[in-house]
Amino acid sequence: MMAVSMSSQADNSYTDRARVIKAKPIYETVRVNHPEEQCWNERVYHRGRSHSDSYTPSIAGAIIGGAIGNQFGKGTGKKVMTVAGAALGASVGNDLSKRHTRGYATTERRCEIVDHYTEQEELVGCKVKYKYNGKIFHTYTDHHPGKWIDVRVSVKPAHIRY
Repeated sequence: MMAVSMSSQADNSYTDRARVIKAKPIYETVRVNHPEEQCWNERVYHRGRSHSDSYTPSIAGAIIGGAIGNQFGKGTGKKVMTVAGAALGASVGNDLSKRHTRGYATTERRCEIVDHYTEQEELVGCKVKYKYNGKIFHTYTDHHPGKWIDVRVSVKPAHIRY
């Protein structure tokens, strides 16, 4: 069956439809990335003292030093010895707390992007076999044409006389 769409042009060609006999999909394997964020908690060690270190050793040293200084002073010297003992005790307590602190550890969240590749088939076109005017033809298309494919028909005289 031939349905002619006679859109005549100066080049003696027109568009018609041909019956598709077979359309075989053509696939290509492509590599697709599916990036994924992966996170974990990691223990990190730091040198020096933590910002949250306690002032307890300094305070305890001041109290102990003040009590000792209070035992040795007499009259107004008692107050001076108490203050001096408290200051010296605070300093000693601070120094002792630093001696035992080599660093501190915190837990920090770390993240990274990890690539996960998969291979998948992707349709890249079709190999088409069609019949027009009793003859078989082949072509490639970028999609499945369906039951019919448009064809351009060109007509020229077989022999030209001068």
